[in-house]
Amino acid sequence: MSASPLDLLREAETRLERLAADAERGALDPAIDLLVTALRDGGVIQAFGTGHSEAFAMEIAGRAGGLIPTNRIALRDIVLHGERTADVLTGSLEREPWVVDELMAVSPVAENDVFVIASNSGVNGSIVGVALWAKEHGHKVIAVTSLEHTARVEPKHPSGKRLSEIADVVIDNLAPYGDSTLNVTETISAGAISSITAAFIAQLLTLGVARALTDAGEVAPMYISANIPGGDEHNSALEARYLERLRRGA
Repeated sequence: MSASPLDLLREAETRLERLAADAERGALDPAIDLLVTALRDGGVIQAFGTGHSEAFAMEIAGRAGGLIPTNRIALRDIVLHGERTADVLTGSLEREPWVVDELMAVSPVAENDVFVIASNSGVNGSIVGVALWAKEHGHKVIAVTSLEHTARVEPKHPSGKRLSEIADVVIDNLAPYGDSTLNVTETISAGAISSITAAFIAQLLTLGVARALTDAGEVAPMYISANIPGGDEHNSALEARYLERLRRGA
Protein backbone atom coordinates (compact mmCIF):
# COMPACT_ATOMS: atom_id res chain seq x y z
CA MET A 1 0.00 0.00 0.00
CA SER A 2 1.27 3.46 -0.90
CA ALA A 3 0.70 6.44 1.40
CA SER A 4 3.62 8.78 0.87
CA PRO A 5 3.66 12.59 0.86
CA LEU A 6 3.91 12.48 -2.93
CA ASP A 7 0.83 10.26 -3.08
CA LEU A 8 -1.12 12.82 -1.08
CA LEU A 9 0.20 15.58 -3.33
CA ARG A 10 -1.06 13.70 -6.39
CA GLU A 11 -4.49 13.22 -4.79
CA ALA A 12 -4.67 16.96 -4.09
CA GLU A 13 -3.30 17.99 -7.48
CA THR A 14 -5.73 15.79 -9.37
CA ARG A 15 -8.73 17.30 -7.61
CA LEU A 16 -7.50 20.88 -7.73
CA GLU A 17 -6.81 20.57 -11.45
CA ARG A 18 -10.34 19.25 -11.99
CA LEU A 19 -11.81 22.14 -10.01
CA ALA A 20 -9.73 24.69 -11.91
CA ALA A 21 -10.69 23.17 -15.27
CA ASP A 22 -14.36 23.18 -14.28
CA ALA A 23 -14.07 26.83 -13.25
CA GLU A 24 -12.45 27.72 -16.59
CA ARG A 25 -15.41 26.07 -18.33
CA GLY A 26 -17.82 28.18 -16.30
CA ALA A 27 -19.05 25.56 -13.83
CA LEU A 28 -18.81 28.04 -10.95
CA ASP A 29 -20.48 30.86 -12.85
CA PRO A 30 -23.97 30.24 -11.40
CA ALA A 31 -22.55 30.59 -7.89
CA ILE A 32 -20.47 33.62 -8.84
CA ASP A 33 -23.54 35.26 -10.40
CA LEU A 34 -25.48 34.85 -7.15
CA LEU A 35 -22.64 36.37 -5.16
CA VAL A 36 -22.21 39.32 -7.53
CA THR A 37 -25.95 40.01 -7.55
CA ALA A 38 -26.04 40.04 -3.75
CA LEU A 39 -23.14 42.49 -3.51
CA ARG A 40 -24.64 44.81 -6.11
CA ASP A 41 -27.90 44.81 -4.15
CA GLY A 42 -26.08 45.82 -0.99
CA GLY A 43 -26.05 42.33 0.45
CA VAL A 44 -23.40 40.45 2.40
CA ILE A 45 -22.06 36.95 1.76
CA GLN A 46 -22.92 34.84 4.81
CA ALA A 47 -20.49 31.92 5.15
CA PHE A 48 -21.21 28.95 7.41
CA GLY A 49 -19.49 25.68 8.18
CA THR A 50 -19.05 23.49 11.24
CA GLY A 51 -16.20 21.25 12.37
CA HIS A 52 -13.33 21.33 9.89
CA SER A 53 -15.65 22.99 7.36
CA GLU A 54 -15.50 26.18 9.40
CA ALA A 55 -12.13 26.64 7.69
CA PHE A 56 -14.06 27.22 4.47
CA ALA A 57 -16.04 30.04 6.08
CA MET A 58 -12.76 31.56 7.28
CA GLU A 59 -11.46 31.50 3.70
CA ILE A 60 -14.57 33.34 2.52
CA ALA A 61 -14.89 35.94 5.27
CA GLY A 62 -12.40 38.42 6.65
CA ARG A 63 -9.07 37.50 5.12
CA ALA A 64 -6.46 39.27 3.01
CA GLY A 65 -7.26 38.97 -0.68
CA GLY A 66 -10.88 38.32 0.16
CA LEU A 67 -14.12 40.23 -0.25
CA ILE A 68 -14.99 42.74 2.45
CA PRO A 69 -18.82 42.34 2.48
CA THR A 70 -18.57 38.86 3.98
CA ASN A 71 -19.59 37.49 7.36
CA ARG A 72 -18.76 34.22 9.11
CA ILE A 73 -21.50 32.55 11.11
CA ALA A 74 -20.24 30.10 13.76
CA LEU A 75 -21.97 27.86 16.28
CA ARG A 76 -20.15 29.56 19.16
CA ASP A 77 -22.10 32.73 18.32
CA ILE A 78 -24.91 31.41 20.55
CA VAL A 79 -22.46 31.82 23.43
CA LEU A 80 -20.64 34.97 22.31
CA HIS A 81 -23.78 36.83 21.24
CA GLY A 82 -26.57 34.78 22.77
CA GLU A 83 -27.51 33.45 26.19
CA ARG A 84 -25.90 30.01 26.12
CA THR A 85 -22.91 29.09 28.28
CA ALA A 86 -19.72 27.57 26.94
CA ASP A 87 -20.59 24.04 28.10
CA VAL A 88 -23.04 23.77 25.18
CA LEU A 89 -20.13 23.89 22.71
CA THR A 90 -19.56 20.16 22.38
CA GLY A 91 -18.59 18.17 19.32
CA SER A 92 -22.18 17.02 18.90
CA LEU A 93 -23.64 20.53 18.64
CA GLU A 94 -23.27 20.57 14.85
CA ARG A 95 -25.73 17.67 14.67
CA GLU A 96 -28.45 19.45 16.64
CA PRO A 97 -31.34 20.97 14.65
CA TRP A 98 -32.48 23.12 17.61
CA VAL A 99 -29.38 25.32 17.45
CA VAL A 100 -30.53 27.03 14.24
CA ASP A 101 -33.20 29.29 15.71
CA GLU A 102 -30.85 30.56 18.41
CA LEU A 103 -27.97 30.94 15.97
CA MET A 104 -29.90 32.90 13.39
CA ALA A 105 -31.48 35.08 16.08
CA VAL A 106 -28.02 36.46 16.88
CA SER A 107 -26.68 36.57 13.32
CA PRO A 108 -26.54 39.89 11.39
CA VAL A 109 -28.46 38.76 8.31
CA ALA A 110 -30.20 41.25 6.03
CA GLU A 111 -32.62 41.01 3.13
CA ASN A 112 -30.25 40.74 0.15
CA ASP A 113 -27.65 38.46 1.74
CA VAL A 114 -26.60 35.20 0.10
CA PHE A 115 -25.49 32.10 2.02
CA VAL A 116 -22.48 29.93 1.20
CA ILE A 117 -22.57 26.77 3.32
CA ALA A 118 -19.84 24.13 3.44
CA SER A 119 -20.25 20.62 4.79
CA ASN A 120 -18.46 17.53 3.57
CA SER A 121 -21.29 15.19 4.59
CA GLY A 122 -24.06 17.73 4.08
CA VAL A 123 -26.40 15.99 6.52
CA ASN A 124 -25.82 17.39 10.02
CA GLY A 125 -28.74 19.09 11.74
CA SER A 126 -27.20 22.56 12.07
CA ILE A 127 -26.01 22.65 8.46
CA VAL A 128 -29.31 21.53 6.97
CA GLY A 129 -31.19 23.73 9.41
CA VAL A 130 -29.33 26.90 8.43
CA ALA A 131 -29.84 26.12 4.74
CA LEU A 132 -33.57 25.62 5.29
CA TRP A 133 -33.78 28.81 7.36
CA ALA A 134 -32.05 30.76 4.61
CA LYS A 135 -34.39 29.45 1.92
CA GLU A 136 -37.48 30.05 4.07
CA HIS A 137 -36.37 33.67 4.53
CA GLY A 138 -35.85 34.29 0.82
CA HIS A 139 -32.06 33.93 0.58
CA LYS A 140 -30.13 32.11 -2.12
CA VAL A 141 -27.95 29.23 -0.92
CA ILE A 142 -24.72 27.91 -2.38
CA ALA A 143 -23.56 24.54 -1.07
CA VAL A 144 -20.03 23.12 -1.05
CA THR A 145 -20.20 19.42 -0.25
CA SER A 146 -18.99 15.96 -1.23
CA LEU A 147 -21.60 14.51 -3.54
CA GLU A 148 -20.03 11.07 -3.19
CA HIS A 149 -20.17 11.15 0.60
CA THR A 150 -23.56 12.78 1.08
CA ALA A 151 -25.24 10.25 -1.20
CA ARG A 152 -24.10 7.39 1.07
CA VAL A 153 -25.19 8.74 4.48
CA GLU A 154 -28.58 9.37 6.05
CA PRO A 155 -29.70 12.93 6.85
CA LYS A 156 -29.72 13.83 10.56
CA HIS A 157 -32.21 16.69 10.24
CA PRO A 158 -35.93 16.00 10.91
CA SER A 159 -36.72 17.23 7.40
CA GLY A 160 -34.88 14.23 5.96
CA LYS A 161 -33.06 16.55 3.56
CA ARG A 162 -29.43 16.95 2.62
CA LEU A 163 -27.70 20.28 2.04
CA SER A 164 -27.34 19.41 -1.64
CA GLU A 165 -31.12 19.00 -1.92
CA ILE A 166 -31.82 22.47 -0.54
CA ALA A 167 -29.22 24.70 -2.18
CA ASP A 168 -29.80 26.75 -5.33
CA VAL A 169 -26.27 25.91 -6.52
CA VAL A 170 -24.22 22.87 -5.47
CA ILE A 171 -20.43 22.65 -5.79
CA ASP A 172 -18.84 19.24 -5.39
CA ASN A 173 -15.65 19.39 -3.30
CA LEU A 174 -14.57 16.08 -4.92
CA ALA A 175 -13.78 14.42 -1.60
CA PRO A 176 -14.34 10.65 -1.50
CA TYR A 177 -16.65 8.85 0.91
CA GLY A 178 -15.00 9.13 4.30
CA ASP A 179 -12.79 12.03 3.10
CA SER A 180 -9.46 10.18 3.44
CA THR A 181 -7.69 9.40 0.17
CA LEU A 182 -4.83 7.02 1.10
CA ASN A 183 -4.75 3.57 2.67
CA VAL A 184 -2.06 3.21 5.33
CA THR A 185 -3.15 -0.34 6.19
CA GLU A 186 -6.17 -2.43 5.25
CA THR A 187 -8.15 -0.77 8.04
CA ILE A 188 -6.49 2.64 8.44
CA SER A 189 -6.70 5.52 5.96
CA ALA A 190 -5.36 9.07 6.02
CA GLY A 191 -4.93 12.05 3.75
CA ALA A 192 -8.24 13.88 4.23
CA ILE A 193 -8.79 16.15 1.26
CA SER A 194 -12.00 18.15 1.72
CA SER A 195 -10.35 21.06 3.56
CA ILE A 196 -7.84 21.49 0.75
CA THR A 197 -10.41 21.44 -2.03
CA ALA A 198 -12.87 23.60 -0.10
CA ALA A 199 -10.22 26.29 0.49
CA PHE A 200 -9.46 26.27 -3.25
CA ILE A 201 -13.16 26.56 -4.08
CA ALA A 202 -13.46 29.52 -1.71
CA GLN A 203 -10.60 31.27 -3.51
CA LEU A 204 -12.04 30.43 -6.93
CA LEU A 205 -15.35 32.00 -5.92
CA THR A 206 -13.62 35.08 -4.52
CA LEU A 207 -11.52 35.46 -7.65
CA GLY A 208 -14.56 34.97 -9.86
CA VAL A 209 -16.50 37.71 -8.08
CA ALA A 210 -13.54 40.11 -8.20
CA ARG A 211 -13.06 39.49 -11.92
CA ALA A 212 -16.77 39.85 -12.71
CA LEU A 213 -17.00 43.19 -10.92
CA THR A 214 -13.76 44.46 -12.45
CA ASP A 215 -14.76 43.39 -15.97
CA ALA A 216 -17.98 45.38 -15.50
CA GLY A 217 -15.99 48.49 -14.63
CA GLU A 218 -16.77 48.29 -10.92
CA VAL A 219 -14.35 48.35 -8.00
CA ALA A 220 -14.20 45.03 -6.19
CA PRO A 221 -14.34 45.62 -2.40
CA MET A 222 -11.28 43.59 -1.43
CA TYR A 223 -9.22 43.29 1.72
CA ILE A 224 -5.51 43.92 1.63
CA SER A 225 -3.25 42.51 4.30
CA ALA A 226 -3.44 44.32 7.63
CA ASN A 227 0.26 43.58 7.94
CA ILE A 228 1.34 45.99 5.20
CA PRO A 229 1.43 49.81 5.46
CA GLY A 230 -2.02 51.31 4.98
CA GLY A 231 -3.76 47.95 5.27
CA ASP A 232 -5.77 48.73 8.39
CA GLU A 233 -6.89 52.10 7.04
CA HIS A 234 -7.98 50.67 3.69
CA ASN A 235 -9.88 47.80 5.26
CA SER A 236 -11.54 49.84 8.00
CA ALA A 237 -12.81 52.44 5.51
CA LEU A 238 -14.55 49.78 3.41
CA GLU A 239 -15.84 47.82 6.42
CA ALA A 240 -17.48 51.02 7.69
CA ARG A 241 -19.89 50.90 4.75
CA TYR A 242 -21.53 47.85 6.29
CA LEU A 243 -21.78 49.22 9.84
CA GLU A 244 -22.38 46.29 12.23
CA ARG A 245 -23.20 43.68 9.59
CA LEU A 246 -19.68 42.23 9.57
CA ARG A 247 -18.24 40.37 12.56
CA ARG A 248 -14.49 40.08 12.79
CA GLY A 249 -14.02 38.43 16.17
CA ALA A 250 -11.14 36.15 17.09
